[in-house]
Amino acid sequence: MKSRLISLVFLGLLTAQAAAADLQVTVESIRGGKGQVKLMLFEREEGFRKEDQARQVLALPATTGSVNGIFRDLPPGRYAVIAYHDENANDKLDLRFGMFPKEGYGLSNDYSPSGPPKFKAAAIDVPPAGAGSVIRLAY
Repeated sequence: MKSRLISLVFLGLLTAQAAAADLQVTVESIRGGKGQVKLMLFEREEGFRKEDQARQVLALPATTGSVNGIFRDLPPGRYAVIAYHDENANDKLDLRFGMFPKEGYGLSNDYSPSGPPKFKAAAIDVPPAGAGSVIRLAY
């Protein structure tokens, strides 16, 4: 009985590990190598756009052109990514009049909002095999 229980637990761990997916994100159109590029991964509409409510946040050194980041071991599902070029490395997206980004930003699904971004429009499916997304920054 004990060995059967151990086998079931081990099988469960293998299944959970096999279901983990990676999401590779390439951020393009970075205009300079100062600061960092932040990638924020969200899994739901609630809290979307708020960095402290992201499932994961990556901070990558900025380089002119493009950078790559990988969100690892995700359960398959729908996710949205917001990227921004934190040129002054103050750990936030600087805004003009509290609403308009002063630094480069972009969203997964190559979504360009005409108002506040919506999770549904930026969401992409991440299957068990993993996925990739390209985000082009707008300044």
